[in-house]
Amino acid sequence: MSLSGKILSVFGLGGHHDCCGQGSQATQPGLKKVAIVGSPNVGKSLVFNRLTGARATVSNYPGTTVSIMRGKARLDGHDYEVTDTPGMYSLLPITEEEGIARAVLLTEKPDVVLHVVDAKNLERMLPFTLQLIEAGLPVVLSLNMTDEAEAAGIMVDAARLEEVLGIPVVATVATSGRGMDILRRRLGEHARNQGCAA
Repeated sequence: MSLSGKILSVFGLGGHHDCCGQGSQATQPGLKKVAIVGSPNVGKSLVFNRLTGARATVSNYPGTTVSIMRGKARLDGHDYEVTDTPGMYSLLPITEEEGIARAVLLTEKPDVVLHVVDAKNLERMLPFTLQLIEAGLPVVLSLNMTDEAEAAGIMVDAARLEEVLGIPVVATVATSGRGMDILRRRLGEHARNQGCAA
């Protein structure tokens, strides 16, 4: 086990994801779950809105004043509960908001963790992606704001990044909806494929 894996195991994180969501604690029984994570200002909420449409509720996480949004989405022909967690930079929380986001990952055990990143700032964003992968979480990476990256002369090879990371990687522009159909399909496929062959 890597050093970061050992550290994360101290916090209850590690490769112990249930097959096909069995044993999950969905707030809507029977639905598989997607948790959206990422730093502030990367378009996480826009991605959430594109996935769920107007079917969302905002509530405080139990025992806190921190708000989280939940909604339903149709992904690759199946209904999912989608949770937009507060912004976070790491699995090792510093703020109450980051602690709540981590709690969603630990207690709700989502079938897929959608990590939304700003495609212009991958060097800063990918260390968190690696933490999620090393923790054994079922990650899909959304390279959001690719239009802004392209305008700045930054070209990201999503297929090559997917090959290197070993997880689905999708280029998106949440403001216009570009890439969202592909993201929906890849999220649904990844959720269905998690651990079910074992």
